[in-house]
Amino acid sequence: MATKETCRHELRAAIRQLSDRCLYSASRWAAEQLVGIEQDPAKYTPTHTRFQRGSSSIRRRFRTDVAAAGEASTAFTSTPAAGVSYLSTPAVFEEENELVEGDFYLLAKSYFDCREYRRAAHVLRDQTGKKAVFLRCYALYLAGEKRKEEEMIELEGPMGKSEVTNKELVSLERELSTIRKNGTIDAFCLYLYGLVLKEKGNDNLARVVLVESVNSYPWNWSAWSELQSLCSTGEILNSLHLNNHWMKDFFLASAYQELRMHNESLAKYEYLQGTFSFSNYIQAQIAKARYSLREFEQVEVIFDELLRNDPYRIEDMDMYSNVLYAKECSSALSYLAHRVFSTDKYRPESCCIIGNYYSLKGQHEKSVVYFRRALKLNKKYLSAWTLMGHEYVEMKNIPAAVDAYRRAVDINPCDYRAWYGLGQAYEMMGMPFYALHYFKKSVFLQPNDSRLWIAMAQCYKTEELHMLEEAIKCFKRAASCNDREAIALHQLAKLHQELGRLEEAAYYYRKDLERMEDEEGEGPNMVEALFFLARHYKDQKRFEEAEVYCTRLLDYTGPEKEEAKSLLRGIRSSKDAELFPP
Repeated sequence: MATKETCRHELRAAIRQLSDRCLYSASRWAAEQLVGIEQDPAKYTPTHTRFQRGSSSIRRRFRTDVAAAGEASTAFTSTPAAGVSYLSTPAVFEEENELVEGDFYLLAKSYFDCREYRRAAHVLRDQTGKKAVFLRCYALYLAGEKRKEEEMIELEGPMGKSEVTNKELVSLERELSTIRKNGTIDAFCLYLYGLVLKEKGNDNLARVVLVESVNSYPWNWSAWSELQSLCSTGEILNSLHLNNHWMKDFFLASAYQELRMHNESLAKYEYLQGTFSFSNYIQAQIAKARYSLREFEQVEVIFDELLRNDPYRIEDMDMYSNVLYAKECSSALSYLAHRVFSTDKYRPESCCIIGNYYSLKGQHEKSVVYFRRALKLNKKYLSAWTLMGHEYVEMKNIPAAVDAYRRAVDINPCDYRAWYGLGQAYEMMGMPFYALHYFKKSVFLQPNDSRLWIAMAQCYKTEELHMLEEAIKCFKRAASCNDREAIALHQLAKLHQELGRLEEAAYYYRKDLERMEDEEGEGPNMVEALFFLARHYKDQKRFEEAEVYCTRLLDYTGPEKEEAKSLLRGIRSSKDAELFPP
């Protein structure tokens, strides 16, 4: 890893350059990482050292084995391991000094900041400097995007569908391709060229161009983000020829997360914390990785600390609301909803959080209103489409749910929740073959989620399919994936019992009984397991064990107790007959 002073110097220069080129999102990201670097302890009071190495409660409680996961990530990709043989830092671009062009550039940038994109491009029509060419092309691109959004509203179809394209892409591709062939293109125009190619569906060339951009100027996080969106498989990520700069560690950590390599991603981010000890961004990404690993308690602690340190933060808070929803923390979710509403109620994340709050209260119609509002603000806001699909399922509006889920998978084909939702929707419509297809998609994308395997097993169990052997395989996978809902073992026992495999059924009933004892739980599953084991061991003439299980049933009241007494008398009679034959 580069030294903290090197990272600090590079980020300061990058912030100025990115802001000067109106790449505000990338500039903000760089600024957040700049203040995330550990500062001189003498200049900071204890309240400012929340994420210093060794001082964070999160770091103490939830650190993982970085070395083990780091080895896994090194084996996965051919890019060098973090902290090893870093290339010299690329030279920071020199600013252009042409005074006349600078005046035109300042005017164009002023128009750009006022969102008068075509006016900005017109001012720079005769300017040939690299900064001017980039700003002109970028202004044209955003003008096309603005017009596209307007047409999408005007031509909007059912559920917001419309086929509209950015009409500036063709001319931009022609111009940027020409200056790339001439060798006069810079890293920022390469980024824009990659963006244009991606929009036109030319993913292979877009990847090549974006790699050229980040190798030439590695501090533009927007370029890394676009490159990541084009790395849909490990093989593609493995094929990238990236310079070994410290920004690549951020990229790999994010890419691992998208590729569902959550432990490797977690290791990368915790490694980066060694330099960026104060970074809220890294803390949020660690929370995302732990959320994907279903470590909700840890995620809640991290988000609580993030909100204490950055009380007006809205980014990623929708994920926090999902955690609170899953834990049914109504009061905490209500507090979060009021907090983001007072900060900025017209952010997609805010609308999504409020939608989750109403969903938890069972007010599904209101919930849909807020998810729709989130989508008005951002058509590609994936969580809103998926969550709205869930709400339509609750409202039994299955066609609308299917439409919402399909929009989600159109935006991100790797969203396992949307595929799972489609499976549920088709299962509710009595179409198990279609449901099975979508459940298979979801478990392929998220193979360690027991809920998905259980859903697929239940689909195999339906009367139309009745593929019990396949259902058993799925329940076994669910049991090996930390089945928190405690469904798989009981279902395995029942299926083996149905198939006449009594020894296997007894094995799973015992396992389920042990789990319930460990969790100090009771209920009909425990009663069923005790009755089966008592009868099974009685038939096996293992009377001592049968008597033990039957005696435990005497603690229950009602018909269970009377049935247990009758069974116990039968066990003792059979035992006496065995010992004293006539």
